[in-house]
Amino acid sequence: MFTTLLVIGGVLVGLVALLALIVSLSARPATRGSAPTAGSPGWVAATGRAHPDAWSEPVPTSEIPAAR
Repeated sequence: MFTTLLVIGGVLVGLVALLALIVSLSARPATRGSAPTAGSPGWVAATGRAHPDAWSEPVPTSEIPAAR
């Protein structure tokens, strides 16, 4: 009986530790600025831009190529 409780407790502790590891690895890194710096890779988009209005004309962008 005591062994069963130890096994169940160990499994629960292991699952909590695994959950903590997954959460810590999937957390977003802290942002330092609103625009990419000179050392940033080219695929990093500028953050802090306003979301486009659904009823306005589409603005051409080079971030997402048009599907033709």
